[in-house]
Amino acid sequence: MGISFEGIGLWAATFACGETTVGQVVKISGNGQVAACADGDSFCGVTEFVARDGGACSVALGGMVRVPYTGTAPTLGWESLAADGNGGVKAASTGRSYLVVDVDESDKTVTFAL
Repeated sequence: MGISFEGIGLWAATFACGETTVGQVVKISGNGQVAACADGDSFCGVTEFVARDGGACSVALGGMVRVPYTGTAPTLGWESLAADGNGGVKAASTGRSYLVVDVDESDKTVTFAL
C-alpha cells in the first residue's frame, strides 16, 4: 500500500519571483517577492506553480511537501533542514527544524511539514 502525504494541509500565497522552478525551495528576497535559495539558506516555502511569463509564482508556505535532498539522508522526526543551493534541501546542524515524515533514499526525496 502506498502512502502519500503531499498536499495535506497545504496553503500557499502568490509572490513576484525571479528565476525559480516548480518544486524548488525559495526565500523571501524583497517585498512580496521570492527567489531561489543559495546553499545553506533558510527557506520559507516550496514553489508550487510559476506563471507562464515567470513573473509570479505560487509558494506553499504550510502543509506537507516533498522535495529532493542532497548529502546525508535527513532523519525521521524533527530535523534541521537548510537549502542545498540546487532547489532542494539538506540536513543541517543548526537552523529551523521541520517534522520529517518520509525519506526515500532511492529517489533522494524527503517529505516534511513546512
